[in-house]
Amino acid sequence: MISGSRFPGPGRPRRRPTPSPLAPEHRPRRRRWPALVGLLVVLALLAVEAGRAVIPPRALRSGPRTVEIPPQQGLLDVARTLVDAGVIRSRLAFVALAVLRGTARSLKAGEYEVPQGASLLTTLQLIEAGKVKPHLIVLPEGFTVRELARQLESEGIARAAEVLRVASDGFFAQSLGIEAPSLEGYLFPDTYQVTKGTRVEEVLGRMVHRFREKIAAPDVLARASARGLSLHELVTLASIIEKEAVVPEERPLIAGVFWNRLRRDMLLQADPTVAYAAGKEGRAPTREDLQIDHPFNTYRYRGLPPGPIASPGRASVDASLAPADVPYLYFVSIDDRRHHFSATLAEHNEAVTRYRASRGRTGAL
Repeated sequence: MISGSRFPGPGRPRRRPTPSPLAPEHRPRRRRWPALVGLLVVLALLAVEAGRAVIPPRALRSGPRTVEIPPQQGLLDVARTLVDAGVIRSRLAFVALAVLRGTARSLKAGEYEVPQGASLLTTLQLIEAGKVKPHLIVLPEGFTVRELARQLESEGIARAAEVLRVASDGFFAQSLGIEAPSLEGYLFPDTYQVTKGTRVEEVLGRMVHRFREKIAAPDVLARASARGLSLHELVTLASIIEKEAVVPEERPLIAGVFWNRLRRDMLLQADPTVAYAAGKEGRAPTREDLQIDHPFNTYRYRGLPPGPIASPGRASVDASLAPADVPYLYFVSIDDRRHHFSATLAEHNEAVTRYRASRGRTGAL
């Protein structure tokens, strides 16, 4: 017998190995069915949410819907806002889709117009891309800053008081290259696309930029200089013509009357300047208004008023630079569109009696 042999000798009991506590046959069998049931329930819920999300909400079946996402909202708050607005059906599906697309932290605030029948994905893509709803702001010829301010407020773009404050800031006007105490007359009449959240300075700046392109062009400035007018004087005269003229063919005639009066150092006696001074844009001034002591009252102060009274269009600017060669010094309204022009005061007074006395309106040019 070899000493130290690993093999047991005859009669030595064979030792059975001790089973490991980790051996598979000794592990307790776990019941897996509760976890499977839970998973199936979760998947079923997700399927239900996904099915609901595919169907457009009732609010979107009849037309588009506008919803505003405030700044600094988290993903859950955005989803809640969309559900409350009726543009998505499931917050869970919206959150899950944003997480899967990796855009949960990059959704953009703003006002959105969700199109009719939009899917959950379409709505999410709008907010991901920041395709906010545009507002078309129409600035007509002859509009004042006060009228524009009211329009911007009605569209929810800015408070009227803020528009008036910025427009009357001389330093802001100078920063835009406008040598005037306010932007009155320097906002070019046109249609502008504006979105909520746009700063007032940006909105007005775009209008001034368009003015510089269309009116403050080198050829216009050269023509104004040839007539002895600065840009400010040109815009001022054009703004009065804009407010007086209704039909295009009368613009040169009205311009001719004002030029004749300026050459003779006569009072312009333009009703729109008095209405502007009295804050009555679009309404004829009363006899009491004609007596107010105001630098824009051209019934009391000679020459052009201190500045424009509205935003003139290019046609009125051109009429200011190319007035009709006529002997007229007066005009009076025939109706809501046309005027009767006169060369003498006697003829004018006769026309006033004929056209305006029966209507009880104040006599004017």
